[in-house]
Amino acid sequence: MFEKILIANRGDIALRIHRACREMGIKTVAVHSTADSGAMNVRLADESVCIGPPPSNDSYLNIPAILSAAAVTGADAIHPGVGFLSENPDFAEIVQEHGLTFIGPKPEHIRTMGDKIEAKKTALALGLPCIPGSENAIESLDDAIDIAKEIGFPVLIKASAGGGGRGMQLALEQKDLAKAINLAQSEAQAAFGSSDVYIEKYLANPRHIEIQIVGDQHGNVIHLGERDCSLQRRHQKILEETPSPALNGKTRLLAGQLAAESMQKFGYESLGTIEFLYENGKFFFIEMNTRLQVEHPITEMVTGIDLVRKQIQISAGMPMDLVQEDIVFTGHSIECRINAEDPVSFRPSPGKISDYHAPGGLGVRIDSALYAGYEIPPYYDSLVAKLIIHGKNRNECLLRLSRALDEFVIGNIETTIPLHQKLLMSSEFLDGEYNINWLESKFLAS
Repeated sequence: MFEKILIANRGDIALRIHRACREMGIKTVAVHSTADSGAMNVRLADESVCIGPPPSNDSYLNIPAILSAAAVTGADAIHPGVGFLSENPDFAEIVQEHGLTFIGPKPEHIRTMGDKIEAKKTALALGLPCIPGSENAIESLDDAIDIAKEIGFPVLIKASAGGGGRGMQLALEQKDLAKAINLAQSEAQAAFGSSDVYIEKYLANPRHIEIQIVGDQHGNVIHLGERDCSLQRRHQKILEETPSPALNGKTRLLAGQLAAESMQKFGYESLGTIEFLYENGKFFFIEMNTRLQVEHPITEMVTGIDLVRKQIQISAGMPMDLVQEDIVFTGHSIECRINAEDPVSFRPSPGKISDYHAPGGLGVRIDSALYAGYEIPPYYDSLVAKLIIHGKNRNECLLRLSRALDEFVIGNIETTIPLHQKLLMSSEFLDGEYNINWLESKFLAS
């Protein structure tokens, strides 16, 4: 097992990894920008190293600085967390070349699944159903028109190297296609350094269902059920729950088996998430995230499995001590993402926390690095807390969530807590009758 792990991330996920390490008897190194010198994970880590000024390119994306910090502190592994360098195959390779362990999957798997076109080709070869669309990057408008006519409008133009909804444009009919391609290519180039885009059939009202995968270095792969991530704004997740209100036992089993069997063929190691769109009883692969997910806590709540601990053990070469038959799902869990944003305009709201009170009680978990007096910097993602609720069923979970939201106090900044409270007054959400378009097109528009 590792003696010291450098955590190449910040915020709640860095603190989450630190806590798992501490419970495993592993020392931690926190790297941080000058803006995060007072962060909770920095204060609690065994050692900390400042790696640069606030901009991410100069700190959390600064590979030489991170490797230097690992060398100076004697770390033997690096955990990339979520975002930043977590899905950068070059970083994973460089870490290994420096004699360190990258806590994550093989670099070649990160590279394959990071390219959406290659990911789709690989998924098809592994037996996963995919949305009809182009097999390669669009080379001309004429090619795009031919493909769109074949699969039928409306269509989506998507960045090959994309993610998070960037580089994605909808074309309702042929006259919209040229503009959609140009916009998607411009966004893709700006966000990912590649203007390659491809085309897919647009599904009108699907659910976003993802399957949690765990694979070790000995050929064992299992799944830990699904998460419903359909409540989204601008392709960014707002709330996740498991099990999905849209699935029954048969469809749930089908999705889990599809994901686990395909990843065993792939030889996948570490944590990973297979993401599907689900419509009219059919699953369609859209992408794979080769890392720990922000919403991993709800899977932990219904399975009782510490995913971060499992990820670290796998990277240390330990065989999985679980088989699929060991996995038992208990109750229902919901995660609310609490962002430092105005709940109506979604304008970022950084600032100093005047007072902070986290809700508690049975079935309530908070993943957050906030504390009274902490200054939320304006340079990074606005996610500041995750409220995770567990109950014996969905109704109990919803009632407990309502109580916990009422207790949650984050003073002196705007947060999205009122948005979640408003959600709990929606009969459509309470009934589980929503899809990936519902939040923006109906709930927020009303």
